Amino acid sequence: MTETGEGTGRRAAVLGSPIAHSLSPVLHRAAYAEMGLDDWRYDAIECAEDGLAGLIGGLGPEWAGLSLTMPLKRAVLPLLDTVSDLALAVGGANTVVFREGGARHGENTDVYGIVRALAEAGVPAPASAVVLGGGATAASAVAALRETGLAEVTLVVRDPARAGETLRVAERLGTRVTVRSFDDFDPAADLVVSTLPSGAADALAERVAARLPEKAALFDVVYAPWPTALAAAVRARGCAVVGGFPMLLHQAVRQVELMTGRADVPVEAMRAAGEAEIARRAAS
Repeated sequence: MTETGEGTGRRAAVLGSPIAHSLSPVLHRAAYAEMGLDDWRYDAIECAEDGLAGLIGGLGPEWAGLSLTMPLKRAVLPLLDTVSDLALAVGGANTVVFREGGARHGENTDVYGIVRALAEAGVPAPASAVVLGGGATAASAVAALRETGLAEVTLVVRDPARAGETLRVAERLGTRVTVRSFDDFDPAADLVVSTLPSGAADALAERVAARLPEKAALFDVVYAPWPTALAAAVRARGCAVVGGFPMLLHQAVRQVELMTGRADVPVEAMRAAGEAEIARRAAS
């Protein structure tokens, strides 16, 4: 891991397209301020898939790491020198750490973010789970559930024929998956994980809430606008609801640890900064 500290003038950034909406700069900068890393800089850089290789290849020795959004999480894998077993299994690295000599190492902190978000909310390890959506976040959710000890999940997608990549991830993880369509699934489970974008689960809200057991929980990866129709319906039933911001927060916490090489990452300062920014955007 790269040695860091004051006086190093290090840089990091989040890459994606579009990227202006990203909360990562707010979270990482809050961490740097609290940790006394006054000469560290974290930016948001617009970067599409076809520009990724050139951008990474042009970075100098001052760079400590990168955060990546989709589709860059998968596109970056061939550009890395080493990749963690988890990132390989999930098929995407949302974090690049530049090690000594400029070696590029890929990590996946999304899985960590989901596991920590559920634990922080007091959601127990589920005996059954339904995952809504079949994209990259769904793959991370399957991996996170595997880390809690769950080896079988139901994957609910609009078009089962497009679930291939997530099914391959599940196979690498040793997780058994039953695929269902939105029109043909039973939401009754200990935990429902919605990886659908904002608004996409609205039509399912009442149906999911009506079938959830009393002690079940919902994890919805959307963090704004909040609550989603799904979260509101499940909460009205009296079930536990976890939003997407805690996942975003904890994956960023792990990124700061990896990029700085320090364990004293100020979670609460990052949480406060992120929540304040979300409130500011909602009010504007």
